[in-house]
Amino acid sequence: MTYAIVRPDPHIAPALQQRIDTKTKPLGALGRLEALARQIGLIQQSLAPELCKPQMLVFAGDHGAARAGVSAYPQDVTWQMVENFLAGGAAINVFARQMGMALAVVDAGVAHEFGARPGLIDAKLGAGTANYLEMPAMDAATRDLALARGRELASGLAAQGCNVVGFGEMGIGNTAAASLITHCLTGVELDSVIGRGTGLDDAGMTRKRALLAQAIARGGRPADPLAALAEYGGFEIAMMAGAMLGAAESGMLLLIDGFIVTSALLVAHALAPEILHYCVFAHRSNEQGHVVQLAHLGAEPLVQLDLRLGEGTGAALAYPLVQAAVNFLNEMASFESAGVAGKA
Repeated sequence: MTYAIVRPDPHIAPALQQRIDTKTKPLGALGRLEALARQIGLIQQSLAPELCKPQMLVFAGDHGAARAGVSAYPQDVTWQMVENFLAGGAAINVFARQMGMALAVVDAGVAHEFGARPGLIDAKLGAGTANYLEMPAMDAATRDLALARGRELASGLAAQGCNVVGFGEMGIGNTAAASLITHCLTGVELDSVIGRGTGLDDAGMTRKRALLAQAIARGGRPADPLAALAEYGGFEIAMMAGAMLGAAESGMLLLIDGFIVTSALLVAHALAPEILHYCVFAHRSNEQGHVVQLAHLGAEPLVQLDLRLGEGTGAALAYPLVQAAVNFLNEMASFESAGVAGKA
């Protein structure tokens, strides 16, 4: 599997920097927004970039290991929360509405039949993954199909004129899967990337650590991203990784949420490192493994709000900062146009 992701051509960078530096402000005074404006301009190869048809995608899937007790919540919460998304009642619905972002839920593999519903994309690969405590979560063919479906989904959005996509997820047990993938692909010890997920107490954390150690004892610690994904991933994580790769291939801006979303990006990055040029890291999650992921990728998130909800909420909350970066670049006066004296 190869992906045609190329580093944005840097030839426009000096002109972009000149445009940023001659706005009516001291050099560098808009801080991270200036770097963000430069990144978006480079991606779009434009001195006047635009954000078109922003889309939030929430990938949902169930995990066979969830019934073993790696989460504080029962597995049925996955499909119940998908119903909540479709009814417009979840946090991500609230934030996406506020930010003017379209929202779609991708059923990558929930153990429930929803039928045809507005706002739901049926890409189901099965009724959840296998239990990785006993066998690989998915076989190679299913993993590759998940990646391909995600890639196709992103390409379809790009064909409709979307150039910015935020990634979210839903799946009881998926912080455990994310911990296993992070352990495999960063090499950091397992205990350092295991967090409380949906709110495990101390006894729950002890059980989760023991179960994930059991999983590694069975499946090992494959450093190959495709092998790690098949051993421990979820259908939603695999499909999200494919969508990230497809979005970057199409020159879209990727809004990266928290711990689970970044575990999908670890896979995508290992397959195509140039994807990082297209990523905006929205926030730093309160899951301890997210710090490890960000350090591995050399990423600096825009904000830290102590979030650990998932759903893409952090990506949606960061979108106004992306808008602000584009808007100051396009609308703020220059010293010359405003008749303001520049620095001596």
